[in-house]
Amino acid sequence: MIEAVLFDFGGVILSSPFEAFAEYEIEAGLPVDTIRKINTTNPDTNAWAQFERREVDPEEFARLFEGEASALGYEVDANRILEGLHGSLRPSMVKALQRCASRFKTAMLTNNITPIDSQPFTEDVQKVVGIFDLLIQSSIEGCRKPEEKFYEIACDRLNVEPENCVFLDDLGINLKPARAMGMTTIKVIDPEDAIKELYEILGFSDD
Repeated sequence: MIEAVLFDFGGVILSSPFEAFAEYEIEAGLPVDTIRKINTTNPDTNAWAQFERREVDPEEFARLFEGEASALGYEVDANRILEGLHGSLRPSMVKALQRCASRFKTAMLTNNITPIDSQPFTEDVQKVVGIFDLLIQSSIEGCRKPEEKFYEIACDRLNVEPENCVFLDDLGINLKPARAMGMTTIKVIDPEDAIKELYEILGFSDD
């Protein structure tokens, strides 16, 4: 029986940062998915991972990230990459969150660089953040997806077992450990398809 629905933030509730990264790659004349390639090289210890655990500050991140890019043969502006992290709300996903919150426990599981309450989000985004029962943020916890501890923290604080959770994320690497723990997982590629799958799991109508 499902008791809790867990959502990623960027790429699920908000449009994906990878959309902004793709725009930058075009602007900078970089091959498609250059940023994704850098981020998936040494994913547990690279600059991005350290930044999301707040082990390095923005200046150190920029130096490390640009060094990693250079090692792969690319020249990037790390500060421009950071500018692309703030996406826009997906109204249909917000509606899905609201419906879930009316019947289930909800949590946001997000890898972020600084805590949400210190970021310059719009009032609309802040209101959506307020819907969640619980926020689990890598910048606060000192661990991040896909580390199993991150999911354990969410379950412990919601007082639920993993098998009683549904988790939505746009990255398969983040879903794999959650699924291994017993969670029902949904990969968000097309938001409307993901919502339909979520509603089927929860027994909601899709209106």
